Amino acid sequence: MENEPDHENVEQSLCAKTTEEELNKSFNLEASLSKFSYIDLDKELEFKNDLIDDKEFDIPQVDTPPTLESILNETDDEEESFVLEDPTLLNIDTIDSHSYDTSSVASSDSGDRTNLKRKKKLPDSFSLHGSVMRHSLLKGISAQIVSAADKVDAGLPTAIAVSSLIAVGTSHGLALIFGKDQNQALRLCLGNTSVGGQYGAISALSINNDCSRLLCGFAKGQITMWDLASGKLLRSITDAHPPGTAILHIKFTDDPTLAICNDSGGSVFELTFKRVMGVRTCESRCLFSGSKGEVCCIEPLHSKPELKDHPITQFSLLAMASLTKILVIGLKPSLKVWMTFPYGRMDPSSVPLLAWHFVAVHNYVNPMLAFCRGDVVHFLLVKRDESGAIHVTKQKHLHLYYDLINFTWINSRTVVLLDSVEKLHVIDRQTQEELETVEISEVQLVYNSSHFKSLATGGNVSQALALVGEKACYQSISSYSGQIFYLGTKSVYVMMLRSWRERVDHLLKQDCLTEALALAWSFHEGKAKAVVGLSGDASKRKAVVADRVSILVGALLGYSTDLPLWSLADHFEYVLHVTKGQRGQGCDAFFMVSLQDMVPVIVDYCLLLERKDLLFSQMYDKLSENSVAKGVFLECLEPYILSDKLVGMTPQVMKDLIVHFQDKKLMENVEALIVHMDITSLDIQQVVLMCWENRLYDAMIYVYNRGMNEFISPMEKLFRVISPPLNAGRTLTDEQVVMGNKLLVYISCCLAGRAYPLGDIPEDLVPLVKNQVFEFLIRLHSAEASPEEEIYPYVRTLLHFDTREFLNVLALTFEDFKNDKQAVEYQQRIVDILLKVMVENSDFTPSQVGCLFTFLARQLAKPDNTLFVNRTLFDQVLEFLCSPDDDSRHSERQQVLLELLQAGGIVQFEESRLIRMAEKAEFYQICEFMYEREHQYDKIIDCYLRDPLREEEVFNYIHNILSIPGHSAEEKQSVWQKAMDHIEELVSLKPCKAAELVATHFSEQIEIVIKKLQDQVLLFKFLRSLLDPREGIHVNQESLQMPPSVTEQFIELLCQFDPNQVIETLQVLECYRLEETIQITQKYQLHEVTAYLLEKKGDIHGAFLIMLKRLQSKLQEITHQDEKAKEDLSLKDVEDTMVETIALCQRNSHNLNQQQREALWFPLLEAMMAPQKLSGSATPHLHPEALRSLTMQVLNSMAAFIALPSILQRILQDPVYGKGKLGEIQGLILGMLDTFNYEQTLLETTTSLLNQDLHWSLCNLRASVTRGLNPKQDYCSICLQQYKRRQEMADEIIVFSCGHLYHSFCLQNKECTIETEGRTRWTCYKCSSSNKVGKLSENSSEIKKGKTAPSQVKMSPPCPPSKGDPAVKKVTSEPVLDPQQIQAFDQLCRLYRGSSRLALLTELSQNRSSDSYRPFSGSQSGPAFNSIFQNENFQLQLIPPPVTED
Repeated sequence: MENEPDHENVEQSLCAKTTEEELNKSFNLEASLSKFSYIDLDKELEFKNDLIDDKEFDIPQVDTPPTLESILNETDDEEESFVLEDPTLLNIDTIDSHSYDTSSVASSDSGDRTNLKRKKKLPDSFSLHGSVMRHSLLKGISAQIVSAADKVDAGLPTAIAVSSLIAVGTSHGLALIFGKDQNQALRLCLGNTSVGGQYGAISALSINNDCSRLLCGFAKGQITMWDLASGKLLRSITDAHPPGTAILHIKFTDDPTLAICNDSGGSVFELTFKRVMGVRTCESRCLFSGSKGEVCCIEPLHSKPELKDHPITQFSLLAMASLTKILVIGLKPSLKVWMTFPYGRMDPSSVPLLAWHFVAVHNYVNPMLAFCRGDVVHFLLVKRDESGAIHVTKQKHLHLYYDLINFTWINSRTVVLLDSVEKLHVIDRQTQEELETVEISEVQLVYNSSHFKSLATGGNVSQALALVGEKACYQSISSYSGQIFYLGTKSVYVMMLRSWRERVDHLLKQDCLTEALALAWSFHEGKAKAVVGLSGDASKRKAVVADRVSILVGALLGYSTDLPLWSLADHFEYVLHVTKGQRGQGCDAFFMVSLQDMVPVIVDYCLLLERKDLLFSQMYDKLSENSVAKGVFLECLEPYILSDKLVGMTPQVMKDLIVHFQDKKLMENVEALIVHMDITSLDIQQVVLMCWENRLYDAMIYVYNRGMNEFISPMEKLFRVISPPLNAGRTLTDEQVVMGNKLLVYISCCLAGRAYPLGDIPEDLVPLVKNQVFEFLIRLHSAEASPEEEIYPYVRTLLHFDTREFLNVLALTFEDFKNDKQAVEYQQRIVDILLKVMVENSDFTPSQVGCLFTFLARQLAKPDNTLFVNRTLFDQVLEFLCSPDDDSRHSERQQVLLELLQAGGIVQFEESRLIRMAEKAEFYQICEFMYEREHQYDKIIDCYLRDPLREEEVFNYIHNILSIPGHSAEEKQSVWQKAMDHIEELVSLKPCKAAELVATHFSEQIEIVIKKLQDQVLLFKFLRSLLDPREGIHVNQESLQMPPSVTEQFIELLCQFDPNQVIETLQVLECYRLEETIQITQKYQLHEVTAYLLEKKGDIHGAFLIMLKRLQSKLQEITHQDEKAKEDLSLKDVEDTMVETIALCQRNSHNLNQQQREALWFPLLEAMMAPQKLSGSATPHLHPEALRSLTMQVLNSMAAFIALPSILQRILQDPVYGKGKLGEIQGLILGMLDTFNYEQTLLETTTSLLNQDLHWSLCNLRASVTRGLNPKQDYCSICLQQYKRRQEMADEIIVFSCGHLYHSFCLQNKECTIETEGRTRWTCYKCSSSNKVGKLSENSSEIKKGKTAPSQVKMSPPCPPSKGDPAVKKVTSEPVLDPQQIQAFDQLCRLYRGSSRLALLTELSQNRSSDSYRPFSGSQSGPAFNSIFQNENFQLQLIPPPVTED
């Protein structure tokens, strides 16, 4: 047996040792493994992963339709259309010179770039798929490689090739040939060290199909051919390719006389071997020249003998991978390129990889080429059509999270990938699922870097090829017949897929029982991946796997010892050993945890295998020996029973199960289990007694029904419990309510033919059960009736319990009844009983009686009704509902009658009598229902207005009638007339709703509505809701078209009822006349409102006089008041009036001249200073300080509009102060001077800061726009030619600030020029948006907005250009800013929130040149003046000037 890795490193380590038996397993199975890589085609030719057995597998001819039933008939991969190219690559002049790059490439020594991609990790797949690959060390070969290096100086191994033999090349030119038998003996040693010294190391090996010839490629370019039977040198080829280049690849094709080689120059050659007159020759033909693109990987299509007649083989296809693309060419019958495919963007250090394999797609076997470079694997399917042409279709590609250095097909569904950190990934190609990951760093894989760098010939290779060679290991990995061989520096390892049995056993060895069984079951269901050793026939496969799973389960039960499993018997022995026979709580806990992990697994797979004999005989008998194990087993059965996956249990197990849960007090679980079990084999009476005692009513009913086919007894038991309290009028307990609900549901199920609580009643019993239940319900008396029992006790009990639900049950039952005689009799009989019980009894509420007659009305309204109900009963019900003995339950009785009428009961009544009784009982909803039937919509308005619960809904009702189509004009007119008759009620109810209703439907009749509203308060509310938009009415005021008189009437009412809101209301009103409104406000002496209207009229002086007069009166009041008066209120009135007057003056001073301003402000100032003139009199006022403060506020306000000299002159001209009393106003004057000094200092500081800030910004801007430019590249970004290589001497070079460089001729062709102010401006072609290329605007303002990329001409040095250089454009400097400077300046301005510095300086300069010298005064006249300092968002962001270097 092979050496398995330990449990912790199952996927991370390789076996270090292998026995002869393991090698025999690896090599002596050659008969099957030789067919492995093509036998895997059966995985493509199966139906849903069914595999074809090796002996049954037979690939049919492609031209003949397959006949195997298991051939895959569904799409293997979703095909995608693929554009084929057919370039004449044989003419190397047609190769695009820009399709490859051999310039300087960054060294790979800086680290593995692929490590940057390792950010996400796939989940560990070991538990899902087990160990997929079996890996072994070939000890014999490895030992002889080391021995040859020591004893004969063979050197280190460099290359490996595998067929029926294993060939290993060495660094000293020797080829060691080993057998693949058990001994791994060295068969041949080809070559010698002297030849190796001349040719260098062996860099490539290839064995032909029949294992008779070996080709060796050497690091110095020579090629040798050897006879593997005799060990003779047949050919030594030295002129097959250019000298000085190493052989990277040498490959035999299916034609033994044709081989392909690839050298370190990137060229590919075809080698044709001939023998003429006993002389062996070799002819060489160049297929691809490395001068036009270096090829670093080649792969010819090989076909096994089973596919030798495949039509695609006649083309002898060859895939080649260069540094930029892959090519597929046909060598026969003539050389032809069939396809090219570019890589796209990739890491230049990644290794190109190619691999062919035959796969089955759409029932046909065709070759598929896998190629990758980096982390994406592409799959191309190659097919031949009827015309003989080859078509290539692209299949689903594979995205990885790591870079690859090797790709190997192990079969048609499974691939093995090796990433750049030497980690193997086994991938299922179709699902792209990772099956296993194996670390192979211990192999110490040999890399071919020295050959790619051609170190043996002087290293004359491109840097790009050398960079790829850093990770190249093409010659170190070889696959053959499903085996992959890895060549290490001192060893050889082989890897292959494990058989399905090995994978299961491997998991068992790791103590992964659950995973092993899950994997085995996936084999059983055909869902496993990378399957080996199973038949493709589903029945055979399932039989084989089921036997294996049964053995595993048996081993777990202790009946088998050939498997390394921890059985239940082992558990018992372990527990007894640990506790030495003393059972304890800790031991039981450990035992239960262990069993809870194992038992569910066994149960699950016994059920999947349908082996109940294992489950209930062997397993249960084994577990019954231990009480803990027995309990765990029984609890594990619960989920299977509840999901109906486990049926047919033995009586003993069922009994033990119920007893176990009963002992643990889990009665709810017991009930759930009973209703899912077949309890016919149990003691029915005992189970029923247990259910009744534990209140398991569902289980009890189930036992009666299923165990004894008894459906009446459960109902009798439940009725005995709930009937007495209901008949006595007592409230039921919660338990009794539950029983009553279950009883109703049970009766409903029985009458519907369904079993309770789940399932269906057998069809033959359904009619019998229905009859029994009906007969039971309509019994006159119960079985054990007392003399006081009323008739029909069961119906009476159900009606008392829940009338509505019981009647619903009957209604559903009537729906299922067939119209036969017996059904009709049953229906009529139950209806008669219901009427007799409820109508003749006063115990039932109006709601219950209403439910009955609603039920009857629905039944009578059916088209096929056969019931008869006396109409007088409905009249009695109407009297009962409309004329009760008391007024209680008014809403309930109305709702019951409404449901009765809506259910069709209206036909049972005389409508006029019904309306009269409804009006008398104040059932307004009933009246509405009746009026709506008769289309008397106007009367419904009365119903709403009289109903206190619904009176506010009248507005929506009127709106709906007037808006919704379908009502006649007469009906709408009657509704509107009714609304007009009740307009006062509507307005008093909701003024806003009433106004909205009038404005929406009858805006032209507003004046009529106003006349109808006699109450002035209601009229005021109506007009306010109608005209004031703040009330929230959703009506367009312009559509009302009301005369101004209506608005003026509203204003007058507003002056009467809410004078404080007049000004705010006038600000939002529009349709009123100023003169009439002024008269109204003067009538009610609202001076502030009058002043507002005069100001709006334009009479500023008149408004000011009114406010001034009001202010003077307020000042006079506080001047003459005594100390006992409310001084605070009086002073507050003065302040408020003064503030309003100042606001009036400020609002209008902008539009007045100097004389008019003085006419406003000086009287105000005099009014405020007048009380202070009396301060020296005998009766001084009480508030000198407050008045001085208010006066100072007036002075500060007027200083913005009146010059300071004028204010001082006016004060000094006053006779009082002109006589030497300036000391009284000294504080005012000093305050004015302080304010002036503060504003002057603020102005000077701000100006200085702005000047410094602007100077620094402009200096930096000038430095940035005059700084030299550094181009990103030395070639034109349009033509991709270096600027020195252009031959047009007149061509100019344009360099942009973004770093892009262009020829002016190229830019001109792309229309990247604009004309501004007679000058040509350039724009960057790459930086401009694609939709604006060729459509650049000529407006210079667009440049400022950044719509085009501004350009700058890069000047050449002052020295004259060389002879071969193109001319360099020269531009003279101008004082005008170019577009780039303008854009930079705009961006600089946008960095600062608020106005720009230039705007501030302009404003300041204009103000300083004016007469006022007050930048914040706003003294400029004219309505068009808009100072930035008056802007409410104006802010100064004062910051210290930046530190500048000297």
